Amino acid sequence: MIDAPAFSADSTHLPKDHPKVAFGRVGVLIVNLGTPEATDYWSMRAYLKEFLWDRRVIEVNRALWWFVLNAIILTKRPGPKGRDYASIWNNERNEGPLKTITRDQAEKLAAHFAGIDDRIVVDFAMRYGKPPIAERLAALQAQGCERILLVPLYPQYAAATSATVCDKAFDALKEMRWQPTLRVAPPWHDDPVYIDAVARDLERNLAALDFEPEVILASFHGVPKSYLMKGDPYHCQCAKTARLLRARLGMDEKRFRLTFQSRFGREEWLKPYTDETVKALAESGVKRLAVFNPGFVADCLETLEEIGVENREIFEHAGGEKFAAIPCLNAGDEGMRVLVNVVERELKGWVG
Repeated sequence: MIDAPAFSADSTHLPKDHPKVAFGRVGVLIVNLGTPEATDYWSMRAYLKEFLWDRRVIEVNRALWWFVLNAIILTKRPGPKGRDYASIWNNERNEGPLKTITRDQAEKLAAHFAGIDDRIVVDFAMRYGKPPIAERLAALQAQGCERILLVPLYPQYAAATSATVCDKAFDALKEMRWQPTLRVAPPWHDDPVYIDAVARDLERNLAALDFEPEVILASFHGVPKSYLMKGDPYHCQCAKTARLLRARLGMDEKRFRLTFQSRFGREEWLKPYTDETVKALAESGVKRLAVFNPGFVADCLETLEEIGVENREIFEHAGGEKFAAIPCLNAGDEGMRVLVNVVERELKGWVG
């Protein structure tokens, strides 16, 4: 993790037998979804069980879901998903790319703030898997962080992503006698810095291609349609992001389209579906296609394998010729510009 020396209380003002106290720092904890610890069957099973048993992720009858999850999904799914992860695995560090990128983001944030205010300590955690949120909150507090900014790494809010990060953080606080003050960064789906950064990065990546796409898909992670009907703002925030990007890029709705990927199960999810759109475009005569993922701050299985491999194959098998999977912002200059902007904005009043 990203450690820093703690500020300690002046011992002359404390009784001799008083325990050492660290204080005076401000923590920043960035949190992404998570990744399995390895690609073998049991590692994948453990990760999927934690993820899919979350009530925020799967909102169905618990007794029925317990049977489906344990008797079917956790028996059949770990093997194939493990092979998918193996195809994108960071073998050098023996970890998923999402963890590698999130660590890089945290280290670059720490380096940025080191030259501004040495009270700021930056760390990272994963909602599912390691490092866990409770562990890193405790580590920040141990380093003297009396105030902590929690940053769920999702530009668009959803109960299944942003809210479940908060749930886990609040669960950790419930176990603390001395709780740090916690502030949660709001989503930034329409922040001008974010919109400009995504647009600039997309323009840079498109300019580097050896072809000009006829259509560009902005593919967001999907959620069941029922979540929208219950009041989740995710769909509306994705639509606003797409609209602002379309305007910033000067493209019409025919060339720049919004889609949703990664559906799971038989329930209807947000439409239009990315895979069905990719197939339909190729069948209609579109030969050159680019797909990017503005809702992901870091590349992961859903961008590298699902878009970069599965949807590429769908497009080519249906008659397409040129396909580009555009990388996420990751820890590049534009990506860090966004994260620095979010953190600096939300630390106002805590640091100068």
